[in-house]
Amino acid sequence: MTDTNPLPFRAIADLVRELAQRQPQHVALIQDNKTLNYAELDVLMDRIAVALQRDGVHPTRAVAICALNSIQYAAVFLGVLRAGAVPVPLAPSSTPEQLRAMTADSGATHLFLDAGVAQHLGPAHPEDPRRVALDESAAGESFASWLAPSGVCPNLVTVEPDWSFNIIYSSGTTGVPKGIVHSHDMRWMQVQRAENWGFTPDCVTLLSTPLYSNTTLVAFLPTVAKGGTVVLQSKFDAENYLELAERLRVTHTMLVPVQYARLMAHPRFDQFDLSSFTYKFCTSAPFHAALKADVLARWPGRLIEIYGMTEGAGSCVLFAHDFPNKLHTVGRPGEGSDIRLIDEQGNEVAQGESGEIVGRSGAMMSGYHNKPSKTAEAQWVSPEGLRFIRTGDVGRFDADGFLILGDRKKDMIISGGFNVYPSDLEAVMRDHPAVADVSVVGVPSDAWGETPVAYVVLKPHAEVDAEAIRTWTNARLGKHQRVSDVCFIDALPRSAIGKVLKRDLRELYGESN
Repeated sequence: MTDTNPLPFRAIADLVRELAQRQPQHVALIQDNKTLNYAELDVLMDRIAVALQRDGVHPTRAVAICALNSIQYAAVFLGVLRAGAVPVPLAPSSTPEQLRAMTADSGATHLFLDAGVAQHLGPAHPEDPRRVALDESAAGESFASWLAPSGVCPNLVTVEPDWSFNIIYSSGTTGVPKGIVHSHDMRWMQVQRAENWGFTPDCVTLLSTPLYSNTTLVAFLPTVAKGGTVVLQSKFDAENYLELAERLRVTHTMLVPVQYARLMAHPRFDQFDLSSFTYKFCTSAPFHAALKADVLARWPGRLIEIYGMTEGAGSCVLFAHDFPNKLHTVGRPGEGSDIRLIDEQGNEVAQGESGEIVGRSGAMMSGYHNKPSKTAEAQWVSPEGLRFIRTGDVGRFDADGFLILGDRKKDMIISGGFNVYPSDLEAVMRDHPAVADVSVVGVPSDAWGETPVAYVVLKPHAEVDAEAIRTWTNARLGKHQRVSDVCFIDALPRSAIGKVLKRDLRELYGESN
């Protein structure tokens, strides 16, 4: 379905109700040895919605969820929507201070959590939202006893397209992350396109990224809205992932690059039958060309990389199976996306030149929750008066219109007055036979202002010293690009969706030098 011929708006919670009537016994959710069919999911959503309405939760009010992936988590997310309220999925890795600030910022009335989050968060404060334990632990009141009785129906809520669908807080490392607000209309637009990506009642989607991430939701929501089956891993484990994929005949998955890397490196990867796969998606972090090529060669089904932001600044899509000569790119602008490049002054750059990536589409955020000034800062207005979202990424288009991604603007290193792009240095260092992974960051330098430092993960049993790698690397770089130091590290610090936390590496270097 295209943007030029949209269907009348439908709420996702209403679609689940219809699916429960049309295919009641079809399995909707699987986790470990537990399953929930569409009839059972529909009843559970009703019980959650009734309980929220009983507790005084009115439409458009926020309800927070912070826990590992589970059937209960997924049902609460959908049940909140049925009540007309707004799910606020939060990252368990956030600090207690951030979690409290985010629940306060959102105005959440309830916090659904599990034992791990409760231990991390500590005792409840009087101002905290009401705690409900999804795992029946001592994290809060029992989920089973909090639920309304079976057979009850919630008050009918007619959802308006411009109502907030969810608030997703960006992955900040200091202070309070910004709450990104998506509308019901934006999510409906994604659902309309779902069949173009193979999301039908026959699809089985395996998800091991967390449900608080938009990365996961863009695969979870279309699967459920179209009547497919979602398989949830509470935490990613390569062996378990491959076993599930083979046993359940998985057709779809959404993974981040580090997960692809771990799966392809699994010693028994080629022994698993993955022939059921039709679509594999990737987003959220740089997906290196060599890894894409390995996936194409050894893993059946289509491979699609999506470059975009939770804020909805348009997207680029690479159909890797169709364009194996473009694996160094993130593809062309997707359907309904307008992607442009601008310079520091906000002017569009010439063809072939690099610039900050800005984009617009029908799937843009409404704004940052309670932060109109931050919303304004994130926007660029084109000469014709159109609103774009600034990505903070640098890139350039090749002659065929494929976007070649550079670095985050904030990660670019200015050394001796020259712009040094960490990704260029990382690409060289990955060719070293002993290097398994690498991240380059800029650190302060009296002589150059900033200088590149590389954090390297060695391959197993590699025997090489840091100075040898530095010498090898610098022999292949321009004079202004040279790495000043190489540090070995067991594993690069990453967020739950696989992004390297470069701020942590800069702080680590500052602490050790």
